[in-house]
Amino acid sequence: MAKTIKTTARSLNDYGRVAGDHTIEEIRALAAPFRGAEVLHINSTAYGGGVSEILYTLVPLMKDVGLAATWTVIEAPPAFFDFTKALHNALQGMAGQDLTTGLDRYLATNEHEAAHFSGTPDFVVVHDPQPAPLASHLRERFGSKTKWIWRCHIDLSSPAEEAWDLVRPFVERYDAAIFTMSAYAKEGLRVPRLAMIPPSIDPLSPKNVGMPVGTAREIVAGYGVDPSRPLLVQVSRFDPWKDPLGVVDAYRMVKREIPGVQLALIGSMAADDPEGIAYYRMSAEHAAGDPDVHILSNLNGVGNADVNAFQTAADVVVQKSIREGFGLTVSEGLWKGRPVVAGDVGGIPLQVEEGKSGFLVKSVEECAEKILYLLSNPEKARQMGLAGKEHVRRRFLSTRHLADYLRLFSALAQDRVAGAGEVAV
Repeated sequence: MAKTIKTTARSLNDYGRVAGDHTIEEIRALAAPFRGAEVLHINSTAYGGGVSEILYTLVPLMKDVGLAATWTVIEAPPAFFDFTKALHNALQGMAGQDLTTGLDRYLATNEHEAAHFSGTPDFVVVHDPQPAPLASHLRERFGSKTKWIWRCHIDLSSPAEEAWDLVRPFVERYDAAIFTMSAYAKEGLRVPRLAMIPPSIDPLSPKNVGMPVGTAREIVAGYGVDPSRPLLVQVSRFDPWKDPLGVVDAYRMVKREIPGVQLALIGSMAADDPEGIAYYRMSAEHAAGDPDVHILSNLNGVGNADVNAFQTAADVVVQKSIREGFGLTVSEGLWKGRPVVAGDVGGIPLQVEEGKSGFLVKSVEECAEKILYLLSNPEKARQMGLAGKEHVRRRFLSTRHLADYLRLFSALAQDRVAGAGEVAV
């Protein structure tokens, strides 16, 4: 049965010191017409991954500006998530996924969960493929007052044909679809409106709030890291698209030149990602017992403040994705004032300004080369980190994200079309 997630109250005014008071005033003006409007967010997990992190901030901020916002998570058996992980991979273009075993469970679970929703919210935001069929079950029950929005956090530009054939009829029951950027939207998708809204980080969360470097070094030392030696950090799910094995290979190349270098791979196990444990074990096996490779997760007790410490203490933050929706950990690393070496894929180039705040790479060898450059040029690395922090301040904080949602709500409420059906937000 679907479960409502409790969130901690947040005040938009607290964000003025990082986003600027003018931004706060603009958001309150955008929100004024929607005071009391009911907004329901639905996804498939309350922890692990960027979607839940965003909602833990976005929902209480929506409440603070006067919206009646709630967040509900569908509940499902493991077989459901086995299927939706395969579906997720296929929608991002991975061939060979089994989309027959578990399909009945996927459809039945959504039908079952739909029976537990009631009311007439003004806006329903459904995140990703797992609960996508809900609109088909609930549109008539909720009535014409409700505007349905599908928020796709993955790259849907080149999906496996069978995966898209499965999902498309569900998605086209929505009034709007949100993608991270226009390149992610599937060509020919028939929804009345498209919005391009990149994700964001919360600068005041335990993972991102300012932390003294000395404190960060004390924390990482507690995990066996020597804070006096260079440290590389990748924070991400243990997932084939994040290429943790490739990160270990790049680290080994760097270690030939800088023997004291260390690597920390830090991930969070999410309820909707059954592959996580397998890739965690594969990463550990690939490290082959190297004492300078630290493979950690929430299963080791690593929490958000610890992630903050590792990114703050890092000499270089790595995000060597080979396919990516957005990669919030890139903005997290930049926000700590650290240069980032990351895969030249997905939404990462929106965040890393090549040669200014980090480097975009296409191979293990190039990854190692750029890490070596940064470790060998600490003043340049410091300057790049500062540039990255300012870029994130301007483009990837929660305040901008909230404003984008409010603009989309306004467009939907007024039933207007910008351009060829695309809402400019």
